[in-house]
Amino acid sequence: MAFAIQWLRSLLFAAQVYGMMVILSVALAPWALFDRRGAFAAVHLWCGWVRWTASWMIGLRSEVRGEVPVGEVMIAAKHQSFFDIIMLCSVLPRPKFIMKKQLIWAPIVGWYALRIGCVPVDRGRRGAAIKAMVERVNSGSQEPGQLIIFPQGTRVAPGAQHDYKVGVAVLYEELGAPVVPVACNVGVFWPRRRIYRQPGLAVIEFLPTVEPGLAKRAFLEEIQREVEGHSNRLMAEAGFAIPDLREG
Repeated sequence: MAFAIQWLRSLLFAAQVYGMMVILSVALAPWALFDRRGAFAAVHLWCGWVRWTASWMIGLRSEVRGEVPVGEVMIAAKHQSFFDIIMLCSVLPRPKFIMKKQLIWAPIVGWYALRIGCVPVDRGRRGAAIKAMVERVNSGSQEPGQLIIFPQGTRVAPGAQHDYKVGVAVLYEELGAPVVPVACNVGVFWPRRRIYRQPGLAVIEFLPTVEPGLAKRAFLEEIQREVEGHSNRLMAEAGFAIPDLREG
């Protein structure tokens, strides 16, 4: 019975989340069309709404730990579900993502993503896309903000192992920008492609900045150690049993 009630609450929550997305996107579209501040306002309002309604509709509270960056930095974030994106966008002043190209055609999301400066990537030509991104940033065509990249290239379920891609290291080296790693435990409560949401405390944590100057391999090793280690700690804090990947 408890599962059924939570499932129903999760369904109602999901319905109102997407309903509010439509309302805000339409209401703020004229402002967003002529001024990027309107697009960022829509993103911030909707993400804040989702976090607030999650807390009382499905019992999923959310917390942001660490110092939130406000300058022009790269963010290398653990990606477990849509909710970690929502939490990042709720607190970063000018978030923009390297995102898969197919999202351009997603209703509402695609247009607003382009308006806030997200960069579409063709996963089949990732090297060329990263090179183009570097050129665009260096040419000044990209507005300042917090450039978010998921080092593993995709959503990864809690406890699963997935390699860190070299793309984030190439951007780090070419742009000479500081990088803020971000850990999370969000996937424990908000799984991929399921309606059911678990109550609890979802956390994203901004970790100490990695300054420019490391070699690519050393940089990748450091952010993987920091992000994975702190994510495991946060998941354990949430009651998730971390599998011992050394076994077998």
